[in-house]
Amino acid sequence: MGGKYRITGDTYPRMRRPRNRRRIVLVGVSAVVALGLAGWGTLQLIDVFTGGDQSASAVGHQRDCPTPKPVAPVKALPKPAAIKVNVYNATTTSGLAKAAADELKKRGFTVGEVGNAPKAYDKKVPGPGVLLGAPTAAAGGSFTVLGTQLPGTVQKTDQRKTAEVDLILGAKFKAFSTPAEATAAMTALTKPSPAPSASCATTATTATTPPTKSG
Repeated sequence: MGGKYRITGDTYPRMRRPRNRRRIVLVGVSAVVALGLAGWGTLQLIDVFTGGDQSASAVGHQRDCPTPKPVAPVKALPKPAAIKVNVYNATTTSGLAKAAADELKKRGFTVGEVGNAPKAYDKKVPGPGVLLGAPTAAAGGSFTVLGTQLPGTVQKTDQRKTAEVDLILGAKFKAFSTPAEATAAMTALTKPSPAPSASCATTATTATTPPTKSG
């Protein structure tokens, strides 16, 4: 080779690769990455403009709405005058049964026997009271109506053939519910289950309607 290099012996001079090739490789990789990012951004924009996020949000919100329950027919409850109540005192406070019986009578209930609780329950009722009667009395609504006067009572049935109900006052008995509270409780028992709210119905419609594209 004439000119700059002179070859002597069997050793050849080391030739360096041009640096331009590295730059070409780096530029190619950068271009591929840029194209990938641009494609992902385009998909996101398409999803936003076609309403994809709104549909997903509507479906997710629909799951938060309670499942509507069928409205059950309301069974008529007996009037207080149709319920005969025997009032028994299982506490250590004397005169409690008579005071409770007088209050129930003022509220329209029919009062039967009044006195101390039988031995099986005397001083053995830790809660506000026990309602004891025949299964027919429990199924007929007498327990339910009396329960609005004294929340927290325990309901039990026996084998009696008569329709009266025993109210056995327990250690935690202080007073009956106020007439307003008892009336509100009765109203809640006789009111049918509410229908699903309008907001949930609107959300469900939005979730099932596909988004429309503007022309």
